[in-house]
Order: sequence, then structure tokens, then C-alpha cells
Amino acid sequence: MAAPDSTLALRCEKLHRYLGEGDGRVHVLRGVTFEAKRGNVCAIVGPSGCGKSTLLYLLGLLDRPDGGSIWIREKLMSNSGDLERTSARGEHIGFVFQFHFLMQEFSALENVMMPMRKLGRLGEAQMADRARELLQSVGLGDKTHRLGTQLSGGEQQRVAIARALANQPAIILADEPTGNLDHKNSTLVFDLLTRLAKENGQAVVLVTHNPDIAKRCDEIKPMRDGEFVT
Repeated sequence: MAAPDSTLALRCEKLHRYLGEGDGRVHVLRGVTFEAKRGNVCAIVGPSGCGKSTLLYLLGLLDRPDGGSIWIREKLMSNSGDLERTSARGEHIGFVFQFHFLMQEFSALENVMMPMRKLGRLGEAQMADRARELLQSVGLGDKTHRLGTQLSGGEQQRVAIARALANQPAIILADEPTGNLDHKNSTLVFDLLTRLAKENGQAVVLVTHNPDIAKRCDEIKPMRDGEFVT
């Protein structure tokens, strides 16, 4: 038996997903096979409705496939129970979405600490120290106590990146993370996300409509009608 590939953070084989019922049932994913390697940034591109975000949600264990298998760090997760999936998300996966989804009534520091609180591995002082370090790394070291409402859109998305990195996940899944930002902030957010992920040996899977962002990734996977195409 071959040893597990330690460079792989995530892989899936022959994923199928259907949405809808009866005559309106749509075959959204049609046997997708995919690998995400540590230190690699992969862009999934394609027209709206081709299955990009559906795939990302399956890989992030936020939804279940109708067929196929998903491994996170070589552990089969596609058939696991809700508690195990929730635990794996907290420990191994960081999410960055188009909209930052910060808790506006909490400070930047408190927002970054939230995933750490949920995982429950660090004490209060350790969590605060790590959150400060992460905010410093995204250029917000002087705004740790600002509320979400006191930060610009670009700053809020940078807090979201720090939050995604809080538990040192093996995988970062990003769904249009720069889609709500202007060109300057898009470039800044992408550069921060990819630099920090590469420094920490994390796999980044990025869904984007932005061709400039896609071209700067290590790998581009075009998708059409629920399948990867060459």
C-alpha cells in the first residue's frame, strides 16, 4: 500500500451533485476529480452556474455530494457525520467569501479570535496574541480594537483573511474574495492571502471571475457545465 501523499491537503474523486426536484432537477457537478496541494494556489474559473461555488461548498464540507468521495489530509470525509465534519472544518479549513461576514458589533481582534474560541485549543491570552499577530500580518496592527463598522471594505476583507488563518488550517477556500473590492484593494487582498498561505504551506482553492487574479495563481482549472475542461 502506497504511503499517503503529505503534499496533498485535499482531494476529491468523481463528485456528483444534483439540485432541485422532478423536472427541474439539475446535474450541477458531473464527476469532478480534483487535488489541492500545500503551498499551491489554484483558481477555478468559468461562467456563472457552471458549478464552481457548489464544488467549493462540497470541498468545505458545507454540503454533501450525491456521489463521489472527499478526503481532507487523506482522511475520508464525504461520508462522515455532522459532528466530525464540523470539527474538520474548524481544524483544517479556512473560508474567505466575497462578503467578509464580520460580526459588526465586535472588534477586529474579537472577530479573528472567534474561530479559535470555537476550536478551544488556546487560552484567552494565547488567542489574543495570535489574533494580534495575524492582524499585524495583514497590515491592521494599529486597528485591532476598531469595530467592523469603523473599517473600510478592504480592511474588513483583510480581517476576514486573518480570521480564515486563525486556526492554521491546511486549506483555504475562497469564493470571489476580491469580487466586492476595487482594483487596488483586490490586488492587496489577493497578495496578502496568497503570500501568507504560501509562507504557511497551505493550499488555496480560489473561485474567481477576475482573469487578472486567475492568471497570477499557480494553476487555473476552467469549469464548464459541471466539469473541468482543458
